[in-house]
Amino acid sequence: VDVAAVWGTDGVPAAPGRDLTGILTAARDGALGALVVGGLEPRDLPDPELARAALAAAGFVLQLEVRRSEVSAHADVVLPVAPPVEKAGTFVSWEGRVRPFGQVLVSRALSDRQVLDALAEEMGVALGLRELKATHAELGELAGWEGQRAGSPATAPAPVPAAGPGQAVLATWKPQLDAGRLQDGEPHLAGTAHRPVVRLSAATAAALGVRDGAAVTVAGPRGSITLPLAVTTMPDGVAWLPENSAGSSVRAIGAGAGAVVTLLSEEDR
Repeated sequence: VDVAAVWGTDGVPAAPGRDLTGILTAARDGALGALVVGGLEPRDLPDPELARAALAAAGFVLQLEVRRSEVSAHADVVLPVAPPVEKAGTFVSWEGRVRPFGQVLVSRALSDRQVLDALAEEMGVALGLRELKATHAELGELAGWEGQRAGSPATAPAPVPAAGPGQAVLATWKPQLDAGRLQDGEPHLAGTAHRPVVRLSAATAAALGVRDGAAVTVAGPRGSITLPLAVTTMPDGVAWLPENSAGSSVRAIGAGAGAVVTLLSEEDR
């Protein structure tokens, strides 16, 4: 696929651009003067404190959102965009499967795609994303690879984390219902979420000297989370926490899946 030809340019940059951490670091350090933020909560990012520092330091913050959020406090301008039911678009599953959807409710609200296209036009750049059909057509041209296939990766596996006495390897993911913003205004739905707990195996709980239902603290580099224990059939030396549930924001303690964390009983705290 000739990306430059699809985009109608003479070429594309050879150097890689900034990733998320690079963008936030540059904004925090003054190398970037403005940020465009859409559909983002700092607590969902790998380093929430870096995100908050970047938002506070940026000279100008433009937010695209459907409701007030933590980012709104830093935004110089908030442009309301259409939620999924008021626009047509596409979801891509974790398997890479394209799942298009149509507009359900009649609305004059602009989608985030249309807003970004209009902003680019004001800055002298034609993205060509004003019409959904044109966007899908461009994605279709970019889909598929016609060149030589890359070989199998030869990257060595990451070392297995080693947890010492009073420690565990953290496992975490988001349950179907957690503290996500899409449940705003739906207390009955949110009320059906599983109660947040910390899960340990029977042997790990015994080594810590705690029983089922006791308060257990999981501590990381930046903080700790205390939840009731649910003894679970699982590998020893592993502690599981819900990633973003009430009372359990894993990113806020500076940890993630695979990190080594400290376990504390109520007596140890």
